[in-house]
Amino acid sequence: MARPPSRRPGINRKAQYSLFASYVVAVTGAAVGLLLVVVAIFDPTGFSAIRIATAEAGRPVSNALKGMVSGVSSIDEVLAAYWRAGSQNVALRRQVEADRNRIIEAKGVAQENLRLKKLLKLVDADASQVLTARLIASSATSTRRFARLNAGRWQGVRPGMPVRAPEGLIGRIHIVTPNSSDVLLLTDTSNIVPVRRTNDNIPAISTGLGDGTVEIRALTAGRNPFKPGDLLVTSGIGGVYQPNIPVAVVVRAQGEIAYGVPLANPGRVDAVVVERAFEEAVTRPGPAATPVADEGVADNGATP
Repeated sequence: MARPPSRRPGINRKAQYSLFASYVVAVTGAAVGLLLVVVAIFDPTGFSAIRIATAEAGRPVSNALKGMVSGVSSIDEVLAAYWRAGSQNVALRRQVEADRNRIIEAKGVAQENLRLKKLLKLVDADASQVLTARLIASSATSTRRFARLNAGRWQGVRPGMPVRAPEGLIGRIHIVTPNSSDVLLLTDTSNIVPVRRTNDNIPAISTGLGDGTVEIRALTAGRNPFKPGDLLVTSGIGGVYQPNIPVAVVVRAQGEIAYGVPLANPGRVDAVVVERAFEEAVTRPGPAATPVADEGVADNGATP
């Protein structure tokens, strides 16, 4: 009977090679470890250099492994975010709309505060003002142009008093009731206001046309001196309106007539100031002085 071949099967040879390789790796690792221990004990400086070099060499591998671990750990967050993307988009849209509404409200409040500050400055600078009130209504379709004021006779309002806003002249009081009054607007056909051009004081007359504009006629002879862009203010003539109140700006000139738009729009104005008539404010008597000298003279004359 023939002897079997002395060579072992391949599967056993692979097992032997694997076992031998593991022994070699273990012995090499032990030797390297022992060498590092010896170096660390007898040469700390050299061991520190070796450690730094090893750290620098393993840095790319560490970064790659860390990124891989982070990516694997964040898979659940990515899947959850993808699953909730629709609801999150809807919530974000609602939040954006709410923030937009708040921004619009904040802008409106800022504009209102600016107007009220202007009105407060106007009241502080003008000693002829009677009170501040609000326009609560205005005529839009009637041939006459009136606005309703929430102050009347009981608050000291009288017919003929000028009404103005921070932007300019509104009109004058026409009818007064106990707690309200009607303001004859600047654009009414029966409201005539003496005005002047600001840059050269050319006098003119402003008359309402009933359509939201005013007609301006110069009081000087010759051709029409007005042109678009001219600013008109009250001249103080007539004793009703104080001088230098902004009235209108010229938008068109045709022949001897110029057409302007009031600077204060009653449809947009809320708070206004009611003033005394210019003549009344100028001629209003001050506090009575005590006649000390006369009393002294009388006493001296009465003394025997």
